Amino acid sequence: MGAITARLAETRWSFLAVSVALNIFSLWCRAKRWGYLFPPGARPRRLFNAVMIGYMGNNVLPLRAGEVLRAYVVARRGEGFWTTVTTMVVERVLDGLAVGLMLAAVFFLVPVPRELEWAALLFLSADLALIAVLGAFALAPRWVRGVARRLTGRSPALAARIERLLDTLDTGLAGIRAPSHFPSTVLWSSLIWVSLIGTTWACLLAAHLDLGVVAALTTLAFLGLGVSLPSSPGFVGVIQAAAWAALRLFDVPLNEALSFSILLHVSQLVPVTVWGLILLLVEHVSLSEAGRPPERPPVSTGT
Repeated sequence: MGAITARLAETRWSFLAVSVALNIFSLWCRAKRWGYLFPPGARPRRLFNAVMIGYMGNNVLPLRAGEVLRAYVVARRGEGFWTTVTTMVVERVLDGLAVGLMLAAVFFLVPVPRELEWAALLFLSADLALIAVLGAFALAPRWVRGVARRLTGRSPALAARIERLLDTLDTGLAGIRAPSHFPSTVLWSSLIWVSLIGTTWACLLAAHLDLGVVAALTTLAFLGLGVSLPSSPGFVGVIQAAAWAALRLFDVPLNEALSFSILLHVSQLVPVTVWGLILLLVEHVSLSEAGRPPERPPVSTGT
């Protein structure tokens, strides 16, 4: 523990400040992209506030409860709750695709142990399956509805629920389906992940680990894989394990890897949590009110 403390005392604070700024910028880019995942014509407001509140919630609450918080912040300003949730599902799929592409790049650039390859392949398979399901409905909604009707034809109650779910998905996928939204979605997605690579690289430099951009890419890919799994509030332990798994590929000693992971974790968690708590007050959000179950979407009467 003394060695880790000594490493932290030698932090290059200027690089750490750059890392913090780039992380906040990535969240701003995430809010900008989120706007293009809503249906054309929608005008969701204060998405950056919602993103910051949501990430704060994920840092301090269990079971990623921050996702419910940020959906609530947007829905209370006029957007449909379930439509908002669907855009967040699309957002996670896009993030999973980005992490998958980074993992694929890591396989070509860095020798990866076999056990890590299997974990990455499992993640990629699950993500590709979800992309295929959402893609099928986005591109051929009538075909998917027809299949659903045939499968649920003997249960009117179940058929009504499935129809209601598909109506919500249809509305939520309108943004990603709109050709006019595609360039902006790609642009802001690229800026998110370039910023996060910069965030990780600057933090490596702050920890006196002059390893280059490939190490930053590898570390970010492993972190993305780690935080995609269910974990404790604030991802305590997950960040440390993922950073160590990535940095050992570059022969970084355990104490140095752990000191970096603590530095990265705290520098991301504290500013976002404090900012999110302030915005929670600005938005006049009550956690008890946000925790109430939302109204269910209406049952479709269409054919």
